[in-house]
Amino acid sequence: MKKFAVAAALSIAMCLSLQAQGIFVECESFTDKGGWVLDQQFMDEMGSPYLLAHGMGVPVKDASTTVDIPVAGVWNIYVRTYNWTSPWTKADGPGKFKVKVGKKTLKPVLGSTGNAWQWQSAGAVKLGAGPVTLALSDLTGLEGRCDAVYLSTEAVAPPDGGKALERFRRSALGLSDEPEVTETFDFVVVGAGISGMCAAVAAARQGLKVALVNDRPVLGGNNSSEIRVHLGGSIEVGPYPALGRMQREFGHSKMGNAQPAGNYEDGKKQSFIDGEPNIRLFAGYRAVAVSKEGTCIKSVTIRNIETSVEISLEATLFSDCTGDGTIGYLAGADYRYGREASSEFGESLAPEKADDFVMGASVQWYSGVTAKPSRFPVFDIGLNFNENSVQKVTMGEWTWETGMTHDMLGGFEYIRDYGLAVIYSNWSYLKNKLGLYPDRALEWMAYIAGKRESRRLMGDYIYKQDDIEKAVFHEDATFATTWSIDLHFPDPENSRYFPGEEFKTKTVHNRIYPAAVPYRCLYSRNVDNLFMAGRNISVTHVALGTTRVMRTCGMAGEVVGLAASVCKARGVLPRGVYRYCLADLQELMKKGAAKEGPLPDNQRFNEQKPLPTPRLLKPE
Repeated sequence: MKKFAVAAALSIAMCLSLQAQGIFVECESFTDKGGWVLDQQFMDEMGSPYLLAHGMGVPVKDASTTVDIPVAGVWNIYVRTYNWTSPWTKADGPGKFKVKVGKKTLKPVLGSTGNAWQWQSAGAVKLGAGPVTLALSDLTGLEGRCDAVYLSTEAVAPPDGGKALERFRRSALGLSDEPEVTETFDFVVVGAGISGMCAAVAAARQGLKVALVNDRPVLGGNNSSEIRVHLGGSIEVGPYPALGRMQREFGHSKMGNAQPAGNYEDGKKQSFIDGEPNIRLFAGYRAVAVSKEGTCIKSVTIRNIETSVEISLEATLFSDCTGDGTIGYLAGADYRYGREASSEFGESLAPEKADDFVMGASVQWYSGVTAKPSRFPVFDIGLNFNENSVQKVTMGEWTWETGMTHDMLGGFEYIRDYGLAVIYSNWSYLKNKLGLYPDRALEWMAYIAGKRESRRLMGDYIYKQDDIEKAVFHEDATFATTWSIDLHFPDPENSRYFPGEEFKTKTVHNRIYPAAVPYRCLYSRNVDNLFMAGRNISVTHVALGTTRVMRTCGMAGEVVGLAASVCKARGVLPRGVYRYCLADLQELMKKGAAKEGPLPDNQRFNEQKPLPTPRLLKPE
């Protein structure tokens, strides 16, 4: 615990020399975040979590912290920020804020110029030695953002980004090149969405010592109150009807996307994990590195998104439940991204030529009725909103979807920001141009975007359209997928006005018979101790259309957790379960991982009933 305390104290650190003195402050470490929110989604892109003024057009309360000034004198203030609307307009951006030092508000307006993450000067201020309050003062409530603040006796800013900034940051914060602590577990699960939660609990209930890592403070991924997508798919069907029953223990009971936060019952999910003594939850930690020995992962390094403390988690077995296949990618696992050509697997729903198209990410939102007429600031960044293209709605759920033709990994900040931009542009046009909804104001808008697709890690089998449509029997059948083959595509009407930059989607529900996914889709074919569960399992883009919904992902996690217990009991790796111990796994799947005794029958919504019975394969 002493190392943790020292590392936390270094979150605000001084870098001193005889010539100059500097204080580097990570904004995520501010002691009082005020109305700013912590956004860690783009750490892999821009290097760090940051604070976001997510006020939906209303300036948010100041974020503040205290820094200790070592010597009196004139100090130059720099902030690392980004003019987030710069991809679409050369005009000054809306994310404006200022810096306060003590009682003085510095004059420069920040965050509204430039076209990349960069250091901007906030001016200079004369300070005495001793503690002083440092604050970020939002001016608009329109997604201003700040990564770090640097105070220096020299008029020289730190490096703008990349490895140079990372080296500077680690040096300034006094961070070691190696993790502060190493902890050992039987099974490390990275990602605590529905699949990760189920994987962790299933393994823990079989006696494994489990680490569960989540880079947000709340559990549930897309089903959390931060994103608000309701659970979908059917549980307790297929060859092992006990699978999925455990989701009754934590699943929310009210249906609907983009509904009030309480509908998603975050506390129930937290209690589900807290009730397992064999699970150690690392909430607010993001996986940033992997070490290997041969073809196996030795450890995963995780970083606290507020303090930058790093911990190494060692284990015999790992499961990638990140959705993005992050652990697999860092470990060199084989993966796919985008759509396969129809000829590769004989898939009629696939395009003629392979491409990088993926299903998009949703930024959901809704407005609420106000007691008196409400205003919204004019938000116009040059997008093609007019009387024909504007969406005359008071809420937006899954169909508000962006990024299908963009990079869901290296370009995700752009994708999320476009989701914010179209909501603001649309709402501004409705309020300011058309005069609609005078008694409504934006009440909730996600800033954590809900992804559907990115990397898919390849296993010993790739599940495809033919497996689904024919409900093909596999000897290593596990959970059943029941959702339609549901592949989103740009809304043609939206494409008329926003070609290549659509933000509305449609789908066709190709109903299926219940089809059991092979166990071989749940472990990596070239990283020998890596499982995967969730939307990054070994399937084609077409097959992902059915396996990606959350109740189905949860059952995949449950199977992985049970398989991990077989690995430990029999001394094998994931492939060895298929080759030598499949009967052991099958016995566990017959029982499932749910608690014994009655459970509420609370998961009978958003099931999208499959076709009634599996059809038989015709003899050759």
